[in-house]
Parts: sequence; structure tokens; C-alpha cells
Amino acid sequence: MTLFADLRHVIYALSDALDLVGVDDVAHGKRVGIMAAECGRVAGLPETETAFLLDLGMLHDIGVSSTRTHCHLVETFDWDGCQGHCEVGHALLKGFGPLEAMAEPVRYHHTRWDALPTSDVDPDTLRAANLIYLVDRVDALAASHYADNSLLLFTDDIRARIAEHAGTFFSPELVELFLDASHTEAFWLDLEPRSIQARMVESLATARDYPANTDELKHLAGIFARIVDAKSPFTAEHSLGVARLARHLAERLGVSPDNCDKLEIAGMLHDLGKLRIPDEILDKPGRLDAAERKIINTHSYETFQILHGIRGFDEITRWAAYHHEEPDGSGYPFHLTAAEMPFEAAILRVADIFQAMVQERPYRQGLGDTEVSNFIRRMADDGRIDSRVAEVLLEDVPAARLAACPALEELPEVRMGA
Repeated sequence: MTLFADLRHVIYALSDALDLVGVDDVAHGKRVGIMAAECGRVAGLPETETAFLLDLGMLHDIGVSSTRTHCHLVETFDWDGCQGHCEVGHALLKGFGPLEAMAEPVRYHHTRWDALPTSDVDPDTLRAANLIYLVDRVDALAASHYADNSLLLFTDDIRARIAEHAGTFFSPELVELFLDASHTEAFWLDLEPRSIQARMVESLATARDYPANTDELKHLAGIFARIVDAKSPFTAEHSLGVARLARHLAERLGVSPDNCDKLEIAGMLHDLGKLRIPDEILDKPGRLDAAERKIINTHSYETFQILHGIRGFDEITRWAAYHHEEPDGSGYPFHLTAAEMPFEAAILRVADIFQAMVQERPYRQGLGDTEVSNFIRRMADDGRIDSRVAEVLLEDVPAARLAACPALEELPEVRMGA
């Protein structure tokens, strides 16, 4: 496939998706990564290891897709349910070569120092995990002070709280390292939005290139599809089903193999923006009110925002972000017309609609073949979807259903409770 993308750019962009789960606070992972990397720098670690800590911090909550879970994690110092997302994150990362070194630290990043395993796990791995735990709890303690810019008034209190847990929650050595690193105002000012953005730009500019192959990009997209789909029982398996169906239709419509690969990735990533939608809106079984609908309608633009900074993802970004555009210009978020709509985006739109109609949801059964065929035909007749795509789908609805609702075996199951 002729797709050139730097894996580090992809990872940084997708870390933005993880931060969206905070809804109002959208930089938790980046702050954790920056603090961990600064502690590593003060400890005299090589640049490669501090870069690893930065990336690990940004992705440490890869197992979180629920806004309820995120609230527990940032509002409570120690929460009984915190281990769930650690196991999910470990399962997602394990076996994916470029990020596999993060799997074990993610698994243990909410395990107390005095409860960490004493064998079978590399000590450096446990040290990295405990450092992430420490600065993660620092960010939780600081969270209430970001909005009003009062953080510098409370840094001594935060440092004292962390020191109280030396030898229990945290390694005494790491507590001393944190206290050394955090005694300057600069440590805390680096957590402000402008400083965070500058750090991300600098890190990308100085990092070595990491060209990603097709299989790696698909695997990474699949991981994030599972995170999105785990957010709600109403959306379980949706992204992967849309990706499979979009490819199925594209191949039958004569789309080039390269674009079929890109479209499959776009399908897996098309709903990334839903991570910022509060759980109570996404899980609502009844009709949304006007305000809730406006909030839901932001998700495709959020997807655009996440993906458009990835070099080599120009087409993938547009196709993913345009999946709610309608031929007459009445869709969202850009109100494109049929003439402005890439054909691949039109395919993805049909795949998105069909998959949602046939998938079993907690509050309803999926539509049968006759019902869904009539629904798709009406949408085509009304000019709301591309008639060429609809025609190919309607030629073999059972095959389309099989593509849209596959048995998901490639990636570990993800279940993220509140």
C-alpha cells in the first residue's frame, strides 16, 4: 500500500483521542508523560528512556473510554475499580510490536509499590509503572487547580501528599526523585496548555522517523477502534464492523487496493471523536433532545481534529470525518455537497448507517434483511446517500450483514465499566 505515515505522529495524534475522555480536561495523559519524562531527565536517564516515559505517560490510560471511569481516576486518590482499565490497556498493547514495551508498565500503573510482584517482572518495568502511578496521582491532586490557574498555590500540599505515601503506594526512591524534580515553578508551569503544546511540537520535531507499514497502521487503528467501541454497550463492535463493511463495498465498487486499505483504517477511526461524548448521552436509549443532539454532532469534527495532523493521513482524515455528510449539503460538520464528497467517504457513510441498523443494541433488535433493505432504499431515493453504493449493498444484503457484524477475534475483548 502506498501510505506513508510516521508511527510516532500517529501515536501522538491518537493520544489526543484518549485525552478527549476527560471531556472538560483534555490533557491528562500529556501532563503525566511530561512529568514522568522530567523526572527521568533529573535522574539522568538517556534521552531514549525519557522519550519512552513521555510516550508511556501519554498512552497509560489506553484502557479508559468511559467518562465515568475517567472522573473516578482524577477525583479519587485510590479507587477500588482502577485495576480494570490497567488490564484492558495491557491486553490491547500486548502483542503489538511497536508498543509492546508499554504493556507491562500499563498493567501495573495503578498497583501500589508494596503490592508489586517481586519476581517474573523486570525491575525497570516496575519502576516505570510506579513512576507513572506517582505522577498520575500528582495530576489527580492538581486537577481541581488547573481551571483557575491556582496550581502554584498548592504545589507544597501536593508534594506533601505524595511524600506521605513513600514506601506504600510509591517507591521511596521515586518519591525523592519527584520531590527533587518538582521543587521548581518551571516543573508545574510546564503543565499549562501552551507549554504542553510546545513540548509536543518539540518532541515530534526531534524524534527519529518511524515509518509504519500497513499491518502496523491497521493494528493500531484496530486498537483504537476497540477503545471507542468499548465506550458504550450501544456502540460495541461498531467501528470494526463499519471498517469491514466499507472495505467489502469498496472492493465491489472497483476502488483501488490502496484506497481499500485506507478506507478500512478510516472506518476503524471514524468515531474517535465519540470519546469526548459524556457516557449518559451516548448511552441514552430514547430520543435525544436538541442540546444532546448538538453534542453528539460534534464527534465527527473531533475525529477530524485528531487525525488531520498526521502526515500521510490526508485522505483517511477526510473520509473518516465526512461520514455524516449528506449529498444535498444538509449533513454535518462541514455541510458538503455530493460534488465535494469523495466517493470513499460516501461508501463509509453507507457502511456506518447499515452497520448501526443491523447491529443488536441493548434497547432493540437489529433490523432484518427486508427492513434494512427498505430503509437503505428509501435513503437512496431521498438523496441522503449515494445511490451507487446503495445499489451494490442491496445486491447482496446477507453478505453485507456478515461483513458488518463479524466475529471479532483479532484483538482482546474490551469491557470498561463505569
